[in-house]
Amino acid sequence: MLRVLTLSTLFPDATRPNFGVFVERQTLGLAAHPDVALRVVAPIGLPPWPLTRLDRFRALAELPHAEAWKGLSVHRPRFTAMPLTHGRRFVPALNRALIPLLDRLRDEAPFDVIDASFFFPDGPAAVAMRRRYGVPVSIKARGADIHHWGHAPSTARQVRDAGRAAEGLLAVSETMRADMAAIGIPAERVRVHRTGVDLARFAPCDRLAGKAALGVDGPLVVSVGALIPRKGHEIVIRAIAGLPGATLLIAGDGPERGNLESLIAALGIGDRVHLLGSVAHCHLPPLLAAADVMALASSSEGLANAWVEALASGTPVVISDAGGARELVTGDDAGRIVARTPHAFAAGIAAMLAAAPPADAVRRFAQDYTWEANAEALYTHLLGLVEAHRNQSSSPRRRGSMPLSGGILG
Repeated sequence: MLRVLTLSTLFPDATRPNFGVFVERQTLGLAAHPDVALRVVAPIGLPPWPLTRLDRFRALAELPHAEAWKGLSVHRPRFTAMPLTHGRRFVPALNRALIPLLDRLRDEAPFDVIDASFFFPDGPAAVAMRRRYGVPVSIKARGADIHHWGHAPSTARQVRDAGRAAEGLLAVSETMRADMAAIGIPAERVRVHRTGVDLARFAPCDRLAGKAALGVDGPLVVSVGALIPRKGHEIVIRAIAGLPGATLLIAGDGPERGNLESLIAALGIGDRVHLLGSVAHCHLPPLLAAADVMALASSSEGLANAWVEALASGTPVVISDAGGARELVTGDDAGRIVARTPHAFAAGIAAMLAAAPPADAVRRFAQDYTWEANAEALYTHLLGLVEAHRNQSSSPRRRGSMPLSGGILG
């Protein structure tokens, strides 16, 4: 039995059901493996009192410290995320919160490996815990954890050092692996671990009926992503302004909502561009399947799950050349990769609307991205780390002398 401790600051809770939903799905898949016993530690960063009395923090502060979450045993220790420090003190604060909890969990039932599912602050903290508990550590890079925290002056060294120290390293795409190498993490030690998609839930449907259920008549473009500058929603909105008759529905919420509402009003397209707010992940399948195109103008990504879910739904994508886009869009039926400008997005969307590929031809680009393959690959990876660690512990060779090889998992 492989005993796994999954450590993730990116994990859903009752106040944020969509937060880290793909980490949750990956963890559920691994926990379902017949040879795995798994517990989740999902720390919550909070500012110091009295800021925790503010509405946006109060609900987080009141979450249970331990609960059963979709069949998983989840612990939610709090750590102080000191404002205005740009993350510099996150890891020491997280370590202080983890040690008493993990000491207790280890005494109750030892764990063989720590699976850190986000690179910061999870990765550096996991490496510190590895030294304390004598178990190997795997860290997965997903996108912003490398693109932001791996470059920020206050945290870049912590990310790099954790990457060099961990026994196992995963990346969601080949491009993500290259991005890790660019900050000083040896690429040959990083393995690509593909994301997954539920092919039973995300599947083609009667597109006309789907549009009718949404109250849409005519071409439909859907975008899925937080309302933050990095996702480029402004670019897609401006592109739609140049495509008369097309409707754009944006699923997501965030700090840019006010600015996007002002832009929609200024362009005079409020009758056909709608911000849906946060849409529960379980409600995304009919939205994506009804769309003619899924468009997302991200400035950076690892490999966006929304891309894969759209393709599984039979909906082609028009996306920017970010992250693993070229690893997924490998044929014209999958969609277009375009420049990150309104004109380029308008042209790409228009091209897909003019020559819509069959849904089954689009779907085949997502067929290899299954959660079953994801879980089996992660199990094999973690088991290999544990076996290598045990072999090294019983041999006279210096700890850490065994190199990891790169490759693709799942």
